[in-house]
Amino acid sequence: MTNEQDHAPTAPAEGRDARPSAEGWSEPRPTAVLVLADGMVLEGFGIGAEARLAGEVCFNTAITGYEEILTDPSYAGQIITFTFPHIGNVGTNEEDVETVSMAAASGVRGVVLRTAITEPSNYRATRNLNEWLKARGIPGITGIDTRALTALIREAGMPNAVIAHSADGVFDIEALKAEAQAWPGLVGMDLVPGVTSVQRFGWDETTWEWEKGYGHLNAPRHHVVAVDYGVKRNILRLLARAGCKVTVVPATSSADDILALKPDGVFLSNGPGDPAATGEYAVPVIRQIIETGVPTFGICLGHQMIGLAVGGRTVKMHQGHHGANHPVKDLTTGKVEITSMNHGFAVDRETLPKNAVETHVSLFDGSNAGIALADRPVFSVQYHPEASPGPQDSHYLFDRFVEMIGKHKAA
Repeated sequence: MTNEQDHAPTAPAEGRDARPSAEGWSEPRPTAVLVLADGMVLEGFGIGAEARLAGEVCFNTAITGYEEILTDPSYAGQIITFTFPHIGNVGTNEEDVETVSMAAASGVRGVVLRTAITEPSNYRATRNLNEWLKARGIPGITGIDTRALTALIREAGMPNAVIAHSADGVFDIEALKAEAQAWPGLVGMDLVPGVTSVQRFGWDETTWEWEKGYGHLNAPRHHVVAVDYGVKRNILRLLARAGCKVTVVPATSSADDILALKPDGVFLSNGPGDPAATGEYAVPVIRQIIETGVPTFGICLGHQMIGLAVGGRTVKMHQGHHGANHPVKDLTTGKVEITSMNHGFAVDRETLPKNAVETHVSLFDGSNAGIALADRPVFSVQYHPEASPGPQDSHYLFDRFVEMIGKHKAA
């Protein structure tokens, strides 16, 4: 890491692959930089797409699931720093992509790694991570002290930055600093329009099984309408596995459009950006749905949308929660779950009305991780129960939703 005052120009002479050091030997030429809004410049080696993109830098503590993380629409607008040093060892494949549209661009703005990507060693791998990043238009940088960057984020919060990868190693550092400083940040930014579906579609694919792959739902018991704020495939699969025929609708769908589909339940998906900004059009719709008494379940951004719909507020977090080792306590059972999280905003429990009961809490920082309404069949969680970070501690939430639907239909 270098500060603005002591940063030395990195541009080499034309056509050279290395630059001379003060001691006389040649050093590898940096081909990527991460420039923070405060002027700090981190030099490294480029991977993935040759591009320059602005975003908010966060860190993720997961040691597996990098392909799922990099295709999670909730990461739109963010540059992901992986704290685990060895990313890419198992390659990539076509089955683990989480965006619903396989052709859709990834919302993630870049990736920061400690070590270079190695050749994959896994029977499911079809492509090297570097080639996969190129195909998806994601620039990356390796050779970064990710421990130091993570410590900086923990101390100072998630910075705005520009990540740039250029094979010739020529960068206009001052222009990149200005671009990083000019990027407005995620507060007030509605990123859902860039990741939501553009039209309604049905879903019947179920979860993956060893030596079988993904299955299909043949005899649905319930019909669930999923509002897509950036939904992940595995959420839809677990809804289908629980016996639900799923109809996915765009984030801008009206309450009348949703209710015209005669759903037995409504699901509010995960998604990126500032929930208050998305809430400008989503909250009135959710309020109408809640008033009808239709069972409603929200995850991540969907949880925040429910919090806003009942009168609460959301706040920007200092460093956010991003990883697959987050302990959460279910206050309704007393059990602790190891969960996967990805959010930079949180519901402020102090602003929730009395009928919104806190059901889950983060054991890392005590922040709210779930609510349920005392007078309506509505509940939500801040974390990702579908992500299965090793254990499947949180899959019961889909069963809880289906049980709620069954009781409502029987009433």
